[in-house]
Formats: sequence, C-alpha cells, structure tokens
Amino acid sequence: MKIVAVSGGFDPVHIGHINLLREARALGDKLVVILNNDHWLAAKKGFVFMPERERKAILETVKYVDEVIISSHPKQPADMSVCAELEKLKPDVFANGGDRKPDEDPIPEVALCDRLGIQVIYNVGGGKTQSSSELVKRVKLKTS
Repeated sequence: MKIVAVSGGFDPVHIGHINLLREARALGDKLVVILNNDHWLAAKKGFVFMPERERKAILETVKYVDEVIISSHPKQPADMSVCAELEKLKPDVFANGGDRKPDEDPIPEVALCDRLGIQVIYNVGGGKTQSSSELVKRVKLKTS
C-alpha cells in the first residue's frame, strides 16, 4: 500500500486545500493529513481561527482523506516542521502544495525524507488559489 502524507494548518479549509487533497490522494492508495495543531498555528499566525478538533472533524469528512493525525507541536515550538510525525508515519510520499518553491523556500522535512527514502513532491494541487489567512482577514474586515 502506497501511503501519501500532506501537512498543513487548514484553518479554515478552502478550495486550494481540496485541490491539494484530491491530487495527493491520486498519488497513492492512502492519504494521511498531518494537521498542524493549535500551538503551531498560534506560533505561525498569531491566532487560531478554528480549533484543531474542528479542523480534524472537517478533514475527516473529505472523501480523499483516509486519516488525519494532529501534530505534536508544544506551545511556542522551536521546530515548526512535521518531521516527528513523518518519522512515525514513514509514508512513501510527502506531497506539498503548489505554493512551495523548493529552490527558493526549502522545507525542513527534506533531509528527513531523504534519509528515510520518502519521495517529496511539490506543486501538488496546482498554484496557490486561496489563502486561509486572507479569508480570515476578509471576515475580520467585514465584521469590524
């Protein structure tokens, strides 16, 4: 069985995420989403729009997703990668969204993936079509 993993905050889920999940699922037999937890989101964006349990529940209803695991990031994480989860899961493929540019913005998981023989694939799901942060900003502007 070929296992594909993706990771992200998915806060909130939008059409770009669905494109990523659909194309990632087509790369293998099982798609596992590594969902960045609330600690990660607070450190990265400064806020959490939807709690991790709600994001997990939504992702579990998406037909392309076979399993969702929540990352184990502590409060104020020094390591923002999902290396710990990838090391446990050991997928065959680690798929990354279309907004990633490996030459300009290398992801920290590459060294681990190389060591474990996990194929890293970029530009899955097409180019960036939406931004969770921008969606949240629009909502804030409309309610201000």
